[in-house]
Amino acid sequence: MTDLTDPSPWTGTSGDPNDEQFGDIVETATLTTADEYDAVLVGEPYDGAVIGRRGARAGPAALRRELSGTKTHHIERGPVHAIADLGNTEIPAGDVEQVQRAVRSVTAQIHATSAIPVFLGGDNSLTFPNAVPLVSDDTVGVVSFDAHLDCRAVQDEPTSGTPYRQLHDAGLDTLAVVGARHFETSTAYHDYLAEQGGTVLPPESVAGDPIGAADDALDALGDVDAVYVSLDLDVLDAAAAPGVSAPTPGGLSTRELFRMLGRVASDDRIAGFEVVECAPPLDSGNRTARAGARAVAHFLSGLGGDR
Repeated sequence: MTDLTDPSPWTGTSGDPNDEQFGDIVETATLTTADEYDAVLVGEPYDGAVIGRRGARAGPAALRRELSGTKTHHIERGPVHAIADLGNTEIPAGDVEQVQRAVRSVTAQIHATSAIPVFLGGDNSLTFPNAVPLVSDDTVGVVSFDAHLDCRAVQDEPTSGTPYRQLHDAGLDTLAVVGARHFETSTAYHDYLAEQGGTVLPPESVAGDPIGAADDALDALGDVDAVYVSLDLDVLDAAAAPGVSAPTPGGLSTRELFRMLGRVASDDRIAGFEVVECAPPLDSGNRTARAGARAVAHFLSGLGGDR
């Protein structure tokens, strides 16, 4: 059985006593104590299923580093609090299916707590084990912020491009993809998603009204019991997030993404969040890791808010 590593203590980076950073407020926890927190962070250092460039196994450490020095105060919603770190999922040796099974055994235990899990990836293949325990228990919709639809059919083994096909096969009710690029996903996969009743909101649907786009994505999920939110950092324009497996131009701005994440997080059906495809070896000036950490902060600040 796969386990969680012991989390390292968090510390802030500022010498100003008035500065409260995530490094000052994130506590370490276990599955036994997770219920004491609103949300728990879980690292998933794995990139064995990436179709493109690897490097995402270094994502959890970089996201934690950047988040530790990020201040906790949101101007409109106030400070974030009640957050803990459960450590990293131990990734076993083996093929992608073995890894997914092992990770699923851990995520099922995390979803059984009352805390909202925030998975720090890692590649997009782990979306399947991160979300599938929810599908087993409730009707579930996913809001996916991604340049791609990631609903390829599984051939020899799962990849970072197959998680939503796997989730649909397991009973996922509906999927809304925000930020999917033109000329990035083949017709067959757009047709597949349409057949499943899915929704695609390209970047121009977001421009000028990101809050409206977030509401459209949530409304497209209908009356499902639970909402899972996935952020593949390649949804951002390549200039803002070069450190991903497949950077492309024409993506969302960080400002648009952050506003939408805060809005989506306010939905009272939220049951989990992930940040995937942060690949520090491919990054430039830590831009991608910094954007990913801010994305986590904006999501956490929106939990329990008013939609």
